[in-house]
Amino acid sequence: MSYELERRVAIDAVSLAAQLCERVRKSMPQAVAKQDKSPVTIADYGSQALICRAIASAFPDDPIVGEEDASSLSDDNALLAQATDCIRDFIPEATPTRTLDWIGLGNGEVADRYWTLDPIDGTKGFLRDDQYAVALALVENGEIVLGVLGCPAYPLGDGEKGAMFVAIRGRGATMTPFGSDMPQSLRVSSTALRFVESVESGHGDQSRQSAVAQAVGITEPSLRMDSQAKYAAVARGEAALYLRLPSPKTPDYREKIWDHAAGVLVVKEAGGKVTDMFGQPLDFTQGAKLVNNQGTVVSNGEIHDTVIEALAGQPV
Repeated sequence: MSYELERRVAIDAVSLAAQLCERVRKSMPQAVAKQDKSPVTIADYGSQALICRAIASAFPDDPIVGEEDASSLSDDNALLAQATDCIRDFIPEATPTRTLDWIGLGNGEVADRYWTLDPIDGTKGFLRDDQYAVALALVENGEIVLGVLGCPAYPLGDGEKGAMFVAIRGRGATMTPFGSDMPQSLRVSSTALRFVESVESGHGDQSRQSAVAQAVGITEPSLRMDSQAKYAAVARGEAALYLRLPSPKTPDYREKIWDHAAGVLVVKEAGGKVTDMFGQPLDFTQGAKLVNNQGTVVSNGEIHDTVIEALAGQPV
């Protein structure tokens, strides 16, 4: 299956959502705290609404497992009005009721075929005017078959920034700078001796991550980035390794599928490898969380086994 229609719909939807996010970001958006204390903005809601509307229109039978929940927005009329206004800039027929309905389309469940969406992966980076990603992936029978990452702040050199990273299973991965229609093939690097990790210290065990990186010969300080832009850095050959090990404060934490699915395929199709910290493939069949996996190891492939062996020898 070529997934050409899915690719076009996904790219168009993510591109539109990225435009909405950048427009909101220029207005210095305010964040509110969700029940889990993580931040959310009207851009998160607007992005999810636009993408879910597009996916549901093209593929009405496909469930969407997204991060945001419309119920938290429905209790705040002022925030709902703001979200609707920013969506209306792109979809003139948007109303508060339609906004809630479109966001709610993202409350589906994992199935034989489903989409998973993070409308803004890295909201804290978004608020800091730093890295974030609009992340969308299609999963069939537990296998990621399409991944799209819209990274509006991704640095491309010479002062340029912003790119779309796209991968289709078995067909490779590409990067297209925003404003261009010329995709560039992506390939991991065997010489980029650097590793990336999250900006937020609570997102991982940074001391252990540093020790593992040094154990496999990486001596440069880590490159800290928000969001699945870290996957893009490995796929683009700017880093050989991305580690996300459980924080000692939350040793039983399990990752959300929307925080990884799109990036996983981009790296794998660029020639890299992704597993959990025990070398097991990530399991996208169990629901919104990767309940059968712990931690994430993303590499150029060549050093992957050595990283897993180093992890096995590291104290927890």
